[in-house]
Formats: sequence, structure tokens, C-alpha cells
Amino acid sequence: MTNDEIRSSVLNMEDFFAPGGAIGRSFEGYERRQQQVDMARAVQKAISTQRHLVAEAGTGVGKSLAYLAPAIEKAILGANRVVISTFTIALQEQLINKDIPCLNRCLPWSFKAVLAKGKSNYLCKRRLEFAIRRQMGLFDQFGDVLAEINKWAMRTADGSLSDLPFIPDSRVWDAVKAEHGNCRGRKCGHWTSCFCQRARRELENANVIVTNHALLFSDLALREEEFSILPDYKWVIIDEAHNIERVAEEHFGIEISTGAVRFLLDGLYNPRTHKGLLVYTEAGKLTDLVVKAGEAAKEFFKGVRQWNERHRSQSNGRCYKNFVEDNLSAQVKELRAGLSGLAKQAKDEDERFELTRYVDKCAGLLQDLEAFLSQTKQDYVYWVEVSENKPLDSARGRREAVYLKSAPLNVGADVRRSLFDKFESVIMTSATLSSGEDPALPKGYAVAGRGRKTESGFKFFAGRVGLSAFSETSPALKGRGGGDYDAVKLGSPFDYQKQVTIYIESELPEPNDEKFVELACEAIKKYILQTQGRAFVLFTSYKMLGDFAEQLAGWFKENDIELLQQGVGQDRTSLLRRFKMDGRFVLFGTDSFWQGVDVAGEALSNVIIVRLPFAVPDTPLLAGRLDKIKEKGGNPFAEYQLPLAIIKFKQGFGRLIRTKMDRGIVVILDSRILSKSYGRNFLAAIPKCRMEIVSRRV
Repeated sequence: MTNDEIRSSVLNMEDFFAPGGAIGRSFEGYERRQQQVDMARAVQKAISTQRHLVAEAGTGVGKSLAYLAPAIEKAILGANRVVISTFTIALQEQLINKDIPCLNRCLPWSFKAVLAKGKSNYLCKRRLEFAIRRQMGLFDQFGDVLAEINKWAMRTADGSLSDLPFIPDSRVWDAVKAEHGNCRGRKCGHWTSCFCQRARRELENANVIVTNHALLFSDLALREEEFSILPDYKWVIIDEAHNIERVAEEHFGIEISTGAVRFLLDGLYNPRTHKGLLVYTEAGKLTDLVVKAGEAAKEFFKGVRQWNERHRSQSNGRCYKNFVEDNLSAQVKELRAGLSGLAKQAKDEDERFELTRYVDKCAGLLQDLEAFLSQTKQDYVYWVEVSENKPLDSARGRREAVYLKSAPLNVGADVRRSLFDKFESVIMTSATLSSGEDPALPKGYAVAGRGRKTESGFKFFAGRVGLSAFSETSPALKGRGGGDYDAVKLGSPFDYQKQVTIYIESELPEPNDEKFVELACEAIKKYILQTQGRAFVLFTSYKMLGDFAEQLAGWFKENDIELLQQGVGQDRTSLLRRFKMDGRFVLFGTDSFWQGVDVAGEALSNVIIVRLPFAVPDTPLLAGRLDKIKEKGGNPFAEYQLPLAIIKFKQGFGRLIRTKMDRGIVVILDSRILSKSYGRNFLAAIPKCRMEIVSRRV
């Protein structure tokens, strides 16, 4: 096609997604889904009119194709880039390996899409050579690992960690990975074959950049300082957008831990192994400074632990300004100055870069310590966490890990400033963004504007990420609308009436009742036998999960059903892999199994929700958010706990049906869903299904 023809082309989404259209001709057995067409048109309209869009699309809509087609169209016609950001690696792989190649066959334009990874994912050949040269001083026990990485470096075209056929020790990768500020640029002898530079050139030539939320926010932060990780782009699409607040919270907050401080100091000099960067340098007394800093760190974190032991019952870990004496910063400052002087004297240029790297790391630690202890940021929460019996050093047994953490009470202002105010159009999509239309609250609760339609449930999500005014977009997409953003809510094309039966145990006591665990266990047995295992049992805390596992372990064994328990031995990925095998499995899971887990087919035929997932103020951050709402005269239950619980409930329910062939049951053991007035909001938020109210009298 000529340039004029390209500029004049506009996709008709009805035709594009029609059975005989471009997509339909590419898939055998393709079925048109009106929800997919509506979403594609909504995205197309939002981008073309420079609007932000919140789009909830139920399971099975095919939302990735629905946003990719108009996004690629705009990138081509607008002669600029679009960034697609996801939370999970699985979705990135789906986009890169399946959906985008499909559209490359279907769309009338040729385009290039590239997966963007953080710099630390790539090998630095210069640092690898230096690590091999200084192997004995750095970590001689990993010589074989360095040799294997060196062999791989000679044959890999990608040079990223995901291409490495094994997972190296974190200390080894830390010594050979590419880093910002630790690069010689064009002066490097490996410049022309540099894996990072090759990846950067690929990004420069791309129309579509696929990345993750963490890298996106790192890029947004650097852009505020007039730097960047990614090449310029004009439009942003955020899939799995329900995770945005959590990622932003981590990005704009602070975390200082015993493990991170020790990792930094041990990299310079480990007094137990006598290894580290300083062993074969003109270090002089610098190793003594490292030892002194290590001793100061022990005393500092000991003080933090002791403070936590004295005050945790009252403060839940939340700490005040300068709550402990800072005996660490002075030692780190002295060490940083010594390293800076040594770097200036270094004759080996690679050595100078490595020393400068540690100068920057010390500076970063000092900055975080000062920011945490001074607590100058308003509307931030500062707290202490002590993780008991965490294996920090296998050679010295199991020890406590101590964390200093801070996070904003609401990341909305930061997200708005760095994202929504900077780009013409930001599209946010997920299967779970809305939290119902008109919250039904217990007697005595009040909500401003009660009785009117409340923004189709998007108000809670939008407020948390920095959007405020709302304009609902109907499937007909008439008119531009006003406010900060438009919204569209699209149901699933699946037939939930035929595919799902919900059982609600109406006569079980409430979860806080002392008899709940015993009686709920009996109910679980009944439904597990009904599906012969093949069930997720979802809990809201590890404590409750453990109580149920203890009660049911013997029964599972007697009935030849294997119990897979989160938090005991196997990690999440291993548990899921085991569950998908052909057998009688029941998986007890908590928070991370309510979302982002995809098990299609008969392997998962039963989802049991033990308790409605209300957030309880057991963490300083959550307690701070609820207190802030109270201070403003609001109602924490109505404005935060209820909408958040509804969204999480939808996520748990959504684990069951992943394809139009799936069948199964959802069991709700929390009788409050019927006995409390707010319960109907949970049921209204999920697709209509067959429902059975179970009474022990029947």
C-alpha cells in the first residue's frame, strides 16, 4: 500500500471481527462475539478522540485482540508507538507469541512489535569478563557457573536471563547483569554486539512495545527527570489493570531490609568468606569500613526489632519520625566516601565502574534511610515488618528478616501526574474493574447520592488510580462524553446459566463464630466428593487456611484425595503445575490464587469461597487508608472495604470458567452473602447463574 492509502485506511471493527472478515478467515471455527466488537470500537474511539478509557471485559471476550487492532492502527496511521503493559509474564507471552502474529497476518499494514525488558534482565559482556578475571576474589565457588554463562554468551542471540537455560545464583547474576550508570557506552569494546543496545535498537524500530507494569512505571518516573528507558510513545494500554495500584504503591514507596543491606555489603567484602570486590583492589582500610558498616547495620536493625517488640501490639508496626537511633547512616557515608576515593584512583577502568556502582548503591541506601526516618512526605504510611524464621543465610541458620516500608495512602496523584496527564489516551482493561452499581449497605450507613446510578461501579477503581470525573460509554458509542475518562462494561459471551451452579450454605454460622470451622469443614467434604476433588478452596488468610487444612488432612487421605496447600513447601507455580495433572487434587490457596490463575477444563470443576474477602485493617497501610477516609468524613466500609471485597470476589468466582466448554460449581460458605443487606451486591457483580440456597433442614 502507498503512504496515502495507509493514512486514509480506518478499520471498520464490525467488518474486521465479522465471521467472514480478516480475523474470521484466520481462525478455523471462529465465532463472532459482540462484546469483542464493542470493546474494539470503544478503544478505537477513545484513542482517536484523545480520551482515557476504563474497559471491563468478562472472561472469553478476547480483549487482547480487541485493544490490539485499534492500537496498531493508530500506531501506524499516527506514526508513533503504543505501549502495551501487562502484569504477568503469561499474558506477555500470549501477546508476543500468539495474538500479535495473528494480527500481523490479518491487518492491512506491516508492523513490528517488540517485548521490552528491564536492563537488569540482560547480560553485560564487559562485566562478565571482569567477573571472570576477578573470580577468585568475588566468589570462587561459582566459577563453574560463570564458565557456563560465558559459553551461553557466545551462542545466545537474545542475551537475556529468560534465554539462559538455568537460573544462576543471584550473587552471580548481580555481578554480570547490565545496569544503568554502569555502562561505558560507545567506548565499550562490546558496543556493537551489546545485548542491551541490540534490544534498544529493536525498540526504536518498533510500532508496538509490550512490557510489564513495573518497567512502565520505572520509565514514567525517569521521564519526569527527562530520562527514559523506553523510546518515545504516545498511547498506553494497560491490561490486567486491577494490579496498577499495587505496582504503583511499590514503585513510589520505600523498602529497606536486612537482606538488601547485607547483600550490598557482602558484595564489597564478606568477612566470613573473605570474598568480594575489595579483596583484589587497593582497598587499604576499606574492608574495615565494610565490617564496621555491617556491625552498625546489625545494631540498627536490632533496635528496629526491639522497638517493634515493644510497640507492635499498639501500633501494628506503624512507626513515627526518627523512631530509632540512626547509627547506620554515618558508617555508610564514610564507606561511600572511601569507595569514591578508591574509584578515582583505580587504574583498571572496569574496576572503577564497579566501585562507582557501589558508591551509587550506598547513596541510594542513605537517601532511603533519610526519607524513611524523617517521614517528610505527607499522606504516606511508614511501618516496620519482621518476618520470623526467614532463611536469610543457610550457613548461619534461620533468622528474622526486618523491613522498613513506606507507601502512599493513595497513589492516585502520582499515577495521574506521571501517566494520565502525560499521554493522549490511556486504555485500562481487566475482567475485574467495577464493583457494582448501587452499594446496598447495612442500616445506618449512608452514601452521598444514594439512589442514583453510581458510575457503573468504576468510581472506586478510578479514584484509586487518579481518575475522577466519569462518562459512561454505551455499546452504541454515541457522543464524546465529558469528564476525565470514559468507561465501558462488557459481559462475558459464556453461558453461565448452563455452565455454573452456585451453592450458598445459608445456615452456616458467620466466619468469626467458634463453630464455623468445624461446620464449614463438613460442608467442604460434601462438595469435594461431589466433584471428586478438582477444587480450589479459597481463603482470606493463611491462619484460616491452616486451621482448615489441619481439620481436613486426615479426611483427604482417607478418601484418596491429595491436598495441595499454599505456604507449605511448594511455591505457587509448582502447586499449580501439580494441580493441573490428571488426578484427585484439592488446592487450598489464599490471596494469589484468587486472581491470575488459569486452569481450563475438568481439572478445576469446583471453587469454594470460604469467606467473603473483606480487607481487615491488620496492616499499617490498610489501617492508614481507612483512617484517612474517616478523617475526611467518609465511611471506610462503604468507600473502601466493600468495593474492594466485591472486586476480589469477582476474581475468585472467575477462576472456574475459562472456556465455553467448562462446567462446574461455585460454593459460598459465608452466609452473610444472604443475611446482610450488602450481600446482594456480591451476587449482582457476577454473571447470572443457577443458584441453590442450601439449608440443613432440606
